[in-house]
Amino acid sequence: MIRHRRTAGAAAALAVGAVAAAVFGFAAPASAHVTVNPSEAKQGGYGRFAFRVPNESDSASTTKVEVFLPEDAPVGSVSTMPVPGWTVAVEKRKVDPPVQVHGSEISEVVAKITWTAGADAVIAPGTFQEFPISMGPLPEVDQMVFKALQTYSDGGVVRWIDPPEPGGEPAAPAPVLTLTPATSAEPSASPVESAVAEGPSGDDDGNGLAVGLGVAGLVAGLGGLVLGGLAFARTRREGDAGEQGAEPAATS
Repeated sequence: MIRHRRTAGAAAALAVGAVAAAVFGFAAPASAHVTVNPSEAKQGGYGRFAFRVPNESDSASTTKVEVFLPEDAPVGSVSTMPVPGWTVAVEKRKVDPPVQVHGSEISEVVAKITWTAGADAVIAPGTFQEFPISMGPLPEVDQMVFKALQTYSDGGVVRWIDPPEPGGEPAAPAPVLTLTPATSAEPSASPVESAVAEGPSGDDDGNGLAVGLGVAGLVAGLGGLVLGGLAFARTRREGDAGEQGAEPAATS
């Protein structure tokens, strides 16, 4: 009987474990890895993206980050943003056929970007660093996979190069940018046009218009009050004058 009870208990535990695995996936949490943010954008557009690099070592610091742009999805325009304390090197490659960028043909595109830290700018344990770039027009593909290498001060190199896997995450996942079809038939904006459309100036214009309309309404309201006051005063004067003219003459 005791053996049967133990067997039943073990079966119950296995059943609970199976339910937990089905509901929660029961997968060990993946360690922090290099990502691209935002992780989704529109095909044909321009955008600002940042490669976020966390330091996973308890004793060593990250001293170099290398990002490879996908060969099957070339981008015509790629520019980097200065990161204090880090130097950047850009490698290019030839493409055939050329990439079309606003009517121009680009036969050479960025293949690799390398950021190297100065002595006081390393990514220390327990911290992370972002490396921004601007690029576009984004290719008409479902996703861009950026292979990345992370070099540590002790000589170790972590290769974040594994493409995404259906139903799970690979051991060393590469940063992935998901691209969705553009919703507008209008041609994509250039980087300058995108900055003007999405920058803070758009909000300022909207606020200025709202303030202008409010001031105009206030002026119109004050004007109406002034006109109403003048009309009231005029009517009052005319009424007083009529009453004075209608008084009877005094008798002796």
